[in-house]
Amino acid sequence: MTQPAEYLYVTTTGGRYEVIVAHGAFDHLPHHLQRIGLRGAAWVISDDQVFPRYAPALIARLRAAGYNAHGYAVPPGEPSKDLAMAARLYDWLIGNGVERRDTVLALGGGVIGDLAGFVAATVLRGIALVHLPTTLLAMVDSAIGGKTGVNHSLGKNLIGAFHQPRLTLADTTTLATLPPRELRAGWAEVIKHAVIRDADLFAHLEAITDPASLQGDALATIIRRAARVKIDIVNIDERETGERMLLNYGHTLGHAIEAARGYGDLLHGEAVAIGMHLEAQIAHRMGMVDSRFVERQQRLLRAYGLPTNLPPGVTIDDLIERTLRDKKVRAGRARWALPLGIGAATVRDDVPETVVRAILEKATDRNEGPV
Repeated sequence: MTQPAEYLYVTTTGGRYEVIVAHGAFDHLPHHLQRIGLRGAAWVISDDQVFPRYAPALIARLRAAGYNAHGYAVPPGEPSKDLAMAARLYDWLIGNGVERRDTVLALGGGVIGDLAGFVAATVLRGIALVHLPTTLLAMVDSAIGGKTGVNHSLGKNLIGAFHQPRLTLADTTTLATLPPRELRAGWAEVIKHAVIRDADLFAHLEAITDPASLQGDALATIIRRAARVKIDIVNIDERETGERMLLNYGHTLGHAIEAARGYGDLLHGEAVAIGMHLEAQIAHRMGMVDSRFVERQQRLLRAYGLPTNLPPGVTIDDLIERTLRDKKVRAGRARWALPLGIGAATVRDDVPETVVRAILEKATDRNEGPV
């Protein structure tokens, strides 16, 4: 039987799971859990902003279907994504009798997905995880592919595990209540996916004159298309040994900027957008793309309300040092995902520090804050 168009599939060594993007998807959560054999207690983890909007109805729906359902809310934002907060969640789960047949449901954006996913991967040596993304960024990127983790003072996502979810269920109605800045931040990952793998998607995004007005089927179609880019890559390279590194375009400098500014100041998507613009200039300096590519990408980022300028308060030496603590470093050399043009990218480990420094100096000289 042919599955509905909103069903996408991730296939890894650990098995196959669905990514469902649909209007009103949360209404059918108990059915989906039962369908994939998840019948233990349901532990909903969210943040203080998302929890009151969606968790009470979800928990009530789960209990009506016979699930023993619990909920926990953490403070919103990157500051919650650390080992101290993970320890609080362990206390809650273990103190209330979590069992190996149970499921953690990560209700929220990328921070919640990473944090709750890490807790699911490690409590009792691993229990089932279901992602319930409520942000554009999470729907197209962080809720797909099994990366979980928390931050360390020396860098972003340096502590974590690969732990594939049993299901990712994205309800596009949640985007209607997403703050505009959060929605804009999500477009960075959509644009990134277009740059590295889907030139037609990039052109489609360019043709949209009012991104803020996107809704309904038009928005869901873009989400599925961007999500498919990540799914296709994860299906080839689950553990980031090769092609999956392309998804880090914009993230080498983006993560460095986030850490240097202090987590929570810039949204992740905003830092990625700045990183994409800087890394495009690195690619241009290395002869991989022409100046038109750099300009075209910057125009699109700005059209979707994203910053491209290096923010104040960061130093070049600090940023360079942080790139060398990145997870992708091998033998002391940073590995960069860099564009070859619209719809194509590659990984390079031969980017001279002099090139990175020159691009950062140029960005610092003309810095007027994020725009």
